[in-house]
Amino acid sequence: MKRHFRIVVCATVGITLTPAPLPALSRDAQPRAAPLILAQAQLPEEEELLRRKKREGAKRDEQRAPRAERPAQRERAERPAAREREAVRRRAAEPEPAITEERQKRRKEREAVKRRAAEPEPAITEERVKRRKEREAARQRAAEPEPAITEERLKRRKEREAAIRRPENAARLFDSAKEKPLRRRPGGAEPDQPARARAERLPESDAAAQARASTDPVQIGSVISEKGRRIERPRRERPEVPEGAELVREVNNRFIFRTNNTYFIERPREERFIIDAREVYYEELPRSRQREVVVRPDGTRIVTIRNRWGDVVRRVKILPDDREIVLVYVEDDYYDEVLEWRDPGLDLPPLDLDIPVRDYILDAEWVEDPGDYYTFLDQPPVEQVERTYSLDEVRRSARIRDKVRRIDLDIINFEFGSAQIPESEIGKLEGVAGAMQRLLKENPGETFLIEGHTDAVGAEVANLALSDQRAEAVATALTNVFDIPPENMETQGYGEQYLKVETQEPERENRRVAIRRITPLVAPVASSE
Repeated sequence: MKRHFRIVVCATVGITLTPAPLPALSRDAQPRAAPLILAQAQLPEEEELLRRKKREGAKRDEQRAPRAERPAQRERAERPAAREREAVRRRAAEPEPAITEERQKRRKEREAVKRRAAEPEPAITEERVKRRKEREAARQRAAEPEPAITEERLKRRKEREAAIRRPENAARLFDSAKEKPLRRRPGGAEPDQPARARAERLPESDAAAQARASTDPVQIGSVISEKGRRIERPRRERPEVPEGAELVREVNNRFIFRTNNTYFIERPREERFIIDAREVYYEELPRSRQREVVVRPDGTRIVTIRNRWGDVVRRVKILPDDREIVLVYVEDDYYDEVLEWRDPGLDLPPLDLDIPVRDYILDAEWVEDPGDYYTFLDQPPVEQVERTYSLDEVRRSARIRDKVRRIDLDIINFEFGSAQIPESEIGKLEGVAGAMQRLLKENPGETFLIEGHTDAVGAEVANLALSDQRAEAVATALTNVFDIPPENMETQGYGEQYLKVETQEPERENRRVAIRRITPLVAPVASSE
């Protein structure tokens, strides 16, 4: 019907607009063909014109229509943004759910991790890198199995032991036998020492050596149970001088006293303990005592109680699980004797032992197997221990120190007049450091005394200060490089008082550092184990 309508319209228009017949057709076909051909030629133009008019009319209608009546596609395009804005408004209006403590904790931990990750890593100095490599090398060597002792090595060891001879000018064996005669006090008689007595059978263990001691480990109370008053850090600019002692000089924050005709050096000893500590605080206790608490980053606490002179009378390591390990313990009955600076060795006879020198003194230069250090340090005292002594009593009394064996580290070469350990010498401490680590793994309550000694060249007071600095340097190296805890070591310099070779000339064997395991002298065995 639609096609027929177009033909009829075109035929009518063709009849009107075409007055002459087409020349190419016959006369009979002209009236019919002319309108048909015109209709075919005019149809595309008319349709294009019609479509254009429709588009223009629709455009005018759209412009005249209100905003709300515009095409639907614009509304559809705006729907997602509107829905999103509405969802945001609804979420903002809703109350935030309660955050539990656990969620808050996890959130804080995540934020802390992000902050640490964002912080720049601190620059690692060459010294720290070197110490790390030395520690790793020491651990690797310690983890390696000990080589089997071949017959050749046993033969060389026997030859070496047979070749060891004490030099003709060798000093006496025990330090207590090298001391100067005691100075007689004005108006008083010279103190008498008990007559020499033959040594009894050597104790077989630390417990056997303490069999005569009256300390009952079960009765040792906690060092933190006694209430104290928090105070500021006490200033130790100058220690009090006990009766019978004389302050001679101060050298590099070290105070040199003269007592009983000998020189002795004192200094603040807590500096090594508080390095890298998380917290340090002090409390005042009855009887003029002070309690110092050093908190390590892992939560371990080192609690030290000092008397009014600053002498250590108790020291305990409290682990994170609240287990207490006694390092130093002096019974209350002996507090007064510690205060007097009296040598407890005066109550004992001179030491007399019937054992080879090599079983009492181990020279590091003759050590071939590092395991010898452990075997030697693990041995018990050479005589009975009457009671537990304070650290200061052990440091001041050669007779008390003589109860335990010693290792002479005469392989450490210091520069002349210097307390600095050359880098090339640090590795020589590895053997004895491995033995100390092994002993501490078995018993964290072990205590070692690091002694510094010099030859007789130079002023006596200067040598005393230098030897003390060298002992401190060795202890610091053992902590920084080999991770020996500072609370398990005590240091003391003795200068030229206890020469190994009796000479006033320069002598390498006299310039040495010695190490003793003094645990059975300062702590009850059962409590430390």
